[in-house]
Amino acid sequence: MVEENADLREAVKVYKALGEPTRLKIARLLTTEQNLCCSDIGSKLESVAGSTLSHHLKQLTDCGLLNMRKDGTFIYYSVNRELAQKYAPYLLE
Repeated sequence: MVEENADLREAVKVYKALGEPTRLKIARLLTTEQNLCCSDIGSKLESVAGSTLSHHLKQLTDCGLLNMRKDGTFIYYSVNRELAQKYAPYLLE
């Protein structure tokens, strides 16, 4: 029962994060292009301000859908494929 509740909470976080169109675009982008930094993602999306993009990336990272890796002053993002497969297989198509 406890595990079911944890899965339910995790699913709600993922779906809530993907419920915003820009975050869905970011997740879709990162399924095809792994390990992009914030500026690379911003240049590919074009219509998102830097501070807004950082907020979206934080939401996607906090729910576990994105992995982040620091390299010097840069942070590189990639999709957590295991979590995406479990809750949002559409992203991986």
